[in-house]
Amino acid sequence: MADSANRRVLLKLSGEAFADPEVGYGIHPQTVHRVAGEIAEALGNGVEVAVVVGGGNIFRGVSQAAKGMDPATADYMGMLATVINALALRDALEGAGVDTRVQSAITMQELAEPYIRLRAIRHLEKGRVVVFAAGTGNPFFTTDTTAALRAIEINAGALLKASKVDGIYDADPAENAEAKRLPELSYMQFIAGELRVMDTTAVTMCKEHEVPIHVFDMTVPGNIVKAVRGDQIGTVVH
Repeated sequence: MADSANRRVLLKLSGEAFADPEVGYGIHPQTVHRVAGEIAEALGNGVEVAVVVGGGNIFRGVSQAAKGMDPATADYMGMLATVINALALRDALEGAGVDTRVQSAITMQELAEPYIRLRAIRHLEKGRVVVFAAGTGNPFFTTDTTAALRAIEINAGALLKASKVDGIYDADPAENAEAKRLPELSYMQFIAGELRVMDTTAVTMCKEHEVPIHVFDMTVPGNIVKAVRGDQIGTVVH
């Protein structure tokens, strides 16, 4: 990670990974603070970190109410869920001594800055963490696609997808006990295999702009620091 592009990463955090393990949704404070601590440690290594947070842990709690809704309305509800997670992460990061800004694709000036690309880059150059909230601001786009878009826009050297899975397998490990984790694969192998670990649109965007994707398990303490540092964990798509 010698040059500026490689020192800047986009960390995509799964909303579900923030959930209270006992009920499966909501926000688990201990997890949020652990994640914030690992991001703070990564910054200590001189890396610039931007974050996109999912909203599954919040939206799952209201998903039954969203059934039968207009899909666009349900997507906007999901975007608002990501804002809740972004604010929780900012609070934890500030508590860990990290100067943090939340930028929202949906204007809500009392809570967050509007998303402005050059301002986000300037924050990163000053050593601040930028948390991107509210997806792209448009329905029908996943937070994976948001992460790919923001990674390209800020010229990140890698997209780090942190979730509850420890990588990409040659078969579904839940159905095949002999499934093997793949240490790396190409963008085209991912797309042709119709793998569900990440949105195909996001992978296609990363392919077109040559942004490598690292898929790893964020539930293992220390893995976020390792991924940001560039250690060989999980699976790399390039």
